[in-house]
Amino acid sequence: MSATTSRRSLLALALSAPLVGTALAACGDSGPAGSSGSGGGGGGAATIWILTGQPAEGIRTDSVNAFNKANPDSKLTVSTYQNDAFKTKIRTAIGANQSPTIIWTWGGGGLRDYVKNGQVEDLTSFFADNAALKDKLFASAFGAATVDDKIYAVPCENVSPIVMFYNKKLFQQVGAELPTTWDDVMALVPKFNAAGIAPFSLGGQSRWTNMMWLEFLYDRIGGSELFDSIYQGKPDAWSHPDSITALTKVQDLVKAKGFINGFASITADSNADQALLYSGKAAMMLHGAWTYSSMKSDGGDFVTGGNLAWSSFPTVTGGKGDPTDTVGNPSSYYALSSKASDEAKTAAKKFLAEGLVTDATVKAWVESGAVPIVNGSDSEFSGSDDADWLKFIYDTASGAKVFQQSWDQALSPTQAETLLDNIEKLFGLAITPEEFAKNMNATLAG
Repeated sequence: MSATTSRRSLLALALSAPLVGTALAACGDSGPAGSSGSGGGGGGAATIWILTGQPAEGIRTDSVNAFNKANPDSKLTVSTYQNDAFKTKIRTAIGANQSPTIIWTWGGGGLRDYVKNGQVEDLTSFFADNAALKDKLFASAFGAATVDDKIYAVPCENVSPIVMFYNKKLFQQVGAELPTTWDDVMALVPKFNAAGIAPFSLGGQSRWTNMMWLEFLYDRIGGSELFDSIYQGKPDAWSHPDSITALTKVQDLVKAKGFINGFASITADSNADQALLYSGKAAMMLHGAWTYSSMKSDGGDFVTGGNLAWSSFPTVTGGKGDPTDTVGNPSSYYALSSKASDEAKTAAKKFLAEGLVTDATVKAWVESGAVPIVNGSDSEFSGSDDADWLKFIYDTASGAKVFQQSWDQALSPTQAETLLDNIEKLFGLAITPEEFAKNMNATLAG
């Protein structure tokens, strides 16, 4: 899966991208999606819609085919859609009570809306009956699947935390050590600037890339409770002193010229930010784990030659956050339509319990260069050229006490768009931290 596909499918297109037309880019559509046989509002066989894009599409399709072969009386009909088309189609289908039986969701705010409108099943009892499945999955992946202490989706597939990347050659060039604290980060900024090297690469035009800095600073300074109070809609939560401190530190970094000149016009979808790191124009980059594979394929010997280093986000002196906490994409999720027929629900639950997370799918995700959200999947890493990297991601995700879902997914679509707009202004120094907090507090009403 490319860096762009991973990010777009798991974050940006989930909530903040504009709606497109209803034309469906269905690749190998196996059934009349949205028809009375969809397993949504009417009866009929169970259905599942999945996203296109290899290698993920192949892994998803193979898992359904294997299940159907083993369960000829409980088959699922699968349809495939590109990201934009799916996003439009699923909203229309759910609104008309014609959704697929198994609903792909990114969890967080979108899932919360489904729950509020009674469109998805409470799967808490499902997991009580399938405790072995729950125990198999990373505990940190369930946060984005949980609403009001009840589980409404099955975590699945792979994990992508946000990682701090470093160009080791540039660190050697200026005689610097990798940072472990925020003070270290700020001390490195003038050192790299003096050498004519941008301290950090950033594709700021994409906005969600800027957001990653706030996600980590809020956690490291205020602990996971800080964003949780925002997620729960606590009045004036964005104005908490720890929030203002985090917002101020971001602007301190901008004012110190911590990011490459012109970062606001650089896009992440073009992978231009990654190129700045591996080409030696920037020393550091905060980005998703999905960028590793594209840097490996596009960056010459940058990765294979041992010039890439990585770590978790640095600690902040005096902060309340747990250094094991991480942010990003805890997993993908499948919910169950509450409007499906009993027959379809039974088949779907059987697939979710037995066909979604298998030895074959775990092996396939690892071979694709991804880390499955399955405890013990690290046993598949031996012999891989990327074993150290995969182990780091596995340990980060499985060991995180809190794996905060990216904010533009965790919040409602309306809140997410306001957030991204204000983050752009914050990084552009067009608003103060206090103005940012005031603007975001307005989204908490109701």
